[in-house]
Amino acid sequence: MNTVVVNGMGREKRYAFIKDHKLEKLVVEQPQHRSIVGSIYLGIVEKVLPGLNAAFIDIGLEKKGFLHRDKLPAFFVSKEDKNKSIAAYLHQGEKILVQVEKGMARSKGPRVTGIIELGGDRIVYAPQGKFVAVSKKMADQTIREEWRQLGNELKQRDEGLFFRTACSECFKEDVIVELEQLRTMYEKMVQTSKLMKKPGLVMKRDFFLEEVKAVISTLNSGRVVVDTFELKQELEAVCLHVELIYQHHQREDIFSIYRLDHEIENALRKVVWLENGAYLVFDETEALTVIDVNTGQFSGKHNPQDTVTMTNLVAADEIARQIRLRNLAGMILVDFIDMKTEEARTQVRKRLETALGRDERRTRVVGFTPLGILQMTRMKTRIPLKETLLSPCQVCEGNGQVLSAETVAFRLERELLQFRGKDIEAVLIEATEDVRSIFAGENGSEQKLLENACGIELYFTIEEGPKPYYRIKQIGEKKNIAITG
Repeated sequence: MNTVVVNGMGREKRYAFIKDHKLEKLVVEQPQHRSIVGSIYLGIVEKVLPGLNAAFIDIGLEKKGFLHRDKLPAFFVSKEDKNKSIAAYLHQGEKILVQVEKGMARSKGPRVTGIIELGGDRIVYAPQGKFVAVSKKMADQTIREEWRQLGNELKQRDEGLFFRTACSECFKEDVIVELEQLRTMYEKMVQTSKLMKKPGLVMKRDFFLEEVKAVISTLNSGRVVVDTFELKQELEAVCLHVELIYQHHQREDIFSIYRLDHEIENALRKVVWLENGAYLVFDETEALTVIDVNTGQFSGKHNPQDTVTMTNLVAADEIARQIRLRNLAGMILVDFIDMKTEEARTQVRKRLETALGRDERRTRVVGFTPLGILQMTRMKTRIPLKETLLSPCQVCEGNGQVLSAETVAFRLERELLQFRGKDIEAVLIEATEDVRSIFAGENGSEQKLLENACGIELYFTIEEGPKPYYRIKQIGEKKNIAITG
């Protein structure tokens, strides 16, 4: 049974994909790390660099966006000289509508494009894309050609259309309606941007919801469990092929019911044990990730080289899974147990490539170095799970890590949500100031919302501590809480 569990209640959004009772994918999105990829901004050209054929665009964020000439609609659709400088298309101070292709990373600003794409449930609409394309996942070539022909009939001027796999299960009339909706959306964005005096956000993309829909679209069978009615309605409208979309009504947090909080803790650990007694060690640094494979308690029943190969094959499957769960990206080095033959190395490499084939993120296995280290790369689209949930520990000056104040605050939020409908007037909470501040939100707005939703009043006592912390001290009648607090 395939199951997608979506935790949309609260500010921290999470979803998990469970296949055959084993966690295959895990995504946690906190507000401060929310991806801006796909969002559309009104930008102002701050500086044109003819030598790089690029420009820096002020889009109202801390860092300027980087725009290459090839990502300009005028250059893309032009039939003129393709060697023209970017200065022929852009000038300083000019307003331009851009979409984020790659988010900010440490010292680098976002990478943006002037070729806007609006994604629907069935099609992707590019007002100035000048193309017609059909998903390769549509197996029937005849059906693909029919959609391509329809695209050429519907396309206006320089428009671009991409037909998603979902089109194979819907009527053409539904696609035409969606196309008109996307055209209207784009026109409204253009009109909105004309009224803006400063650079800033025009349309925010809900990357989390799109990812959930994409995961569900890959299911041939199974069920989806969500914890809000709004999510249920949203997914029912587009995920018609799924047998059951069920709303979780229990007070206990949805991730706790499926023991996914335990899986999150495992994905943050440095050591991962394999079923045969061997284990993996993960060392994540800013530049790369190193994964070390050890035989541990596994001694095998055959000769030493058979034991080594068997351990490495088991490790390859788990490494691919952990890469997805931890959302590792960039350069990844795997130190498999030393293999004496090229045949064994080829066997292990193929096993890893097969396991990575289930990953929707683009990966590339380079191969073994002369020292026997396997090199691979994985495309980065969001920050690693460890970076999302942990922050440098002030006690050990950053040599280790603890749960961030945001993560602790959102845990408190989920725990208090379980009190909805119970005969409780008030709750007294002991917490560090950073946890209380994040939990309460600006001017206490988030705390008030939660109090109204649960029908309880919350009181805090502030305790100093070396790390973010909370503890529920007392639950009961308001008069008693007030005396204690």
